[in-house]
Formats: sequence, structure tokens, C-alpha cells
Amino acid sequence: MHTPARFLDLHVLHPVTAANLNRDADNDPKTISFGNATRALVSPQAWKRAIRLNVEQDLGEHAARTRMVPPLVARKLQEAQWPEDLATFASAQIVHSAKKDGLQHNAKEGYRTQAMLYLPTGVIDDLVALCEKHRTELEEALAAHSPKKKISPILPTKDLAAHLTSRTASINLFGRMLAELPAGHVEAAVQMAPAFSVHRSDPQPDFFTAVEDLPQNGDSGSAHLQTAFLTTSLFYRFATINITDLHHNLGSSTPADTVNDLVELFVRHFILSMPGGKKTSTAPHTVPDLVHYTIRDRRSVSYGAAFEQPVKAAPQGGYTAPARQALTDYAATISRLLGARHLIAHGHAVTTAKPVKDLGAHHTSFDDLAAACAAAATAALAPVGRP
Repeated sequence: MHTPARFLDLHVLHPVTAANLNRDADNDPKTISFGNATRALVSPQAWKRAIRLNVEQDLGEHAARTRMVPPLVARKLQEAQWPEDLATFASAQIVHSAKKDGLQHNAKEGYRTQAMLYLPTGVIDDLVALCEKHRTELEEALAAHSPKKKISPILPTKDLAAHLTSRTASINLFGRMLAELPAGHVEAAVQMAPAFSVHRSDPQPDFFTAVEDLPQNGDSGSAHLQTAFLTTSLFYRFATINITDLHHNLGSSTPADTVNDLVELFVRHFILSMPGGKKTSTAPHTVPDLVHYTIRDRRSVSYGAAFEQPVKAAPQGGYTAPARQALTDYAATISRLLGARHLIAHGHAVTTAKPVKDLGAHHTSFDDLAAACAAAATAALAPVGRP
């Protein structure tokens, strides 16, 4: 019998001062229409990358998305005093030996792969070591190879594929699409929605100039004129972790404490990480006003629909208080509609000293919240199974 999937849902209200966190093709802030109103938008990829890099930094376990694995292997082999032609031939083996008929690649560009590979950065050194181990076979194959013929695979496919499909904790969290090597596909345990402003938010112009500090021949005025566009927004951000899938990705023998630590780390960085767009000229390093979590069995629930009608500013100004009330009212509605049958736990942390009714346990800090929701989400983890 399969156990129902368990989900940890994270809801964040995050005020952000003048910024351009995520640009469109014209370098302007992204927007989207929702509820017949223009909203500021940040794509999930922008926020997810910041979170992933911070998770990897804390773990000391880095991964990379790249098409350049074969050229990087060739470079390292040449640095190890391999002849250039042998190093290039060895790098070609990365794509030709990985599977039957090889990986799709561009032979004119150092055999770089057509698809981006997402893999631990240490794999490059592992592949170099594999080539070193089979150097004699590679030298013999190169000597017998005719440029007019297709390169025959030399490196052991099983070992090569094992390196290309290896994982890090962040790969287990965020998943990996690797169509050419199905064994390397990892179903993402984390799902993240685009962040959007809970109110109308049109980009606003910021005209600026750059002064010429070393004018010549009496030149005066500015050397550069431009108008940039910025937004100010109170964002609703939502992510959910399928705890059951994460446990599956990590392996059924993984201790619950390990799953707990990874979930807690993700929650902390989901709360505090910021995309890097235009950070040097906007420094938008704000923190959320409200973080709310729910832990449910069977399915997750976004509260994004709470803001289909744009929030209106309070009489004294500001969107935070009315947005907080809108989210709380919607959470109460969801609790009434769904009941508590599949609700395991819920709680919140907020900038006000007073707890928010209907949002569960009150935590005094984001760290306390992260630890509590991770512990509740991973408590008594059942044997891994698919719902």
C-alpha cells in the first residue's frame, strides 16, 4: 500500500523596495496581468537559483548546469600534460561512450553537449580520473582511428553514465531533466510559483545620468543618459516541498534527520534569499513581513487566489496590513472548505509582536519557524512509496 504524499507549503508576504529583481527582454521589470490588474512578477527560476546557490554554499556541495563537460575534461587533461589530440579524443569519448549512439553534441565546438547537463561540479575531476585509468586504451584507439570514420566508444558506459547521473542534495531538491540518460532524471521535490505583487504595480521610470569625470576641451554635461524602470511591490511568494518525493530522491535508507536538515535549510533560504537583478543599484535586501507554513497530506494548496482582487492600500498608506488580512481570511476559508483531516500542522512568523489568528502556531523568529516546520513535516517518515 502506498503512503499519501506529504507536502510542506510555504506562503510569504515580502515587501520589496524599488528594484528590478527579474528583467524582461527589454531589461525592464517583468509584469503579468492577474485579476485585470498589472502586477510585478519575478519568475521562479530567478528566485530558485538564488536559493539553490545558498543551499549548496551551506552544504559545501556544488552543482552546475553546463554544456561544457567534454571541453572542460579536455582542458584538465592537457593541464596534466596529455597531448592535445589525445585529450580531445578522450573528451569525445565522454559523449560517444555515455550511451548507445552517444549523447547529442557539437564536434566543432569541443564536443560540447547539445543539452545542458546538471551535475555535481566534482564530476569533471571524476571523468578526468576515468580517462587516466583508461589512457592506454584511448591511445591505442586514437592511433587506429581514421578521421573519416565514426568514433567508436572506448570508455566503460556503466562508469561514465554513473558519473553523469550522480546527484547532490540540491539536485534531489530541485530535480533534473536528462532525457538522453533516463536514469539521470530526478523528479523535483520542490515546486515554486512565480512571485507576484498582491496589488497593482506598474514599472516606474528612473532617469539617471553618468557624469564624465575626465572631461576634455571644456566638455560639460553627462557622458551617459538613460531611463531605467523599477517596481515597488509587496510580493506573494509560494513554494511547496513534496516531502515524500524528497525522501525517495535521497534514498529510502536516508535517515529522517538528514531529510529534516535539508528541509530546514531550504526553508531558511526560501525565506531570506533574494535574486541578484540590479542589486548594486537598488540594494533591495528586505525581509518578509509574514511567513506561514502548512503541512498537508495528499496535496498542497497555494493561497495565490487570495490576491486575485488587487489589495488596496490602507487609509494611512501601505499594503502590508491589508494583504496580511487577505491572506489570513483566505487561510481560514481554506481550512473551512478542506477541514483538518489532512492538515498535519501549521504556523507562522510575523513582524508584528501579536500572533495572527487562524495561521497556527506562532514562532518568534524565522529560524524557529524553519526548525519547527521541518521537524513536523519529516516526523515519523513512512517508508518511501509513491502516492
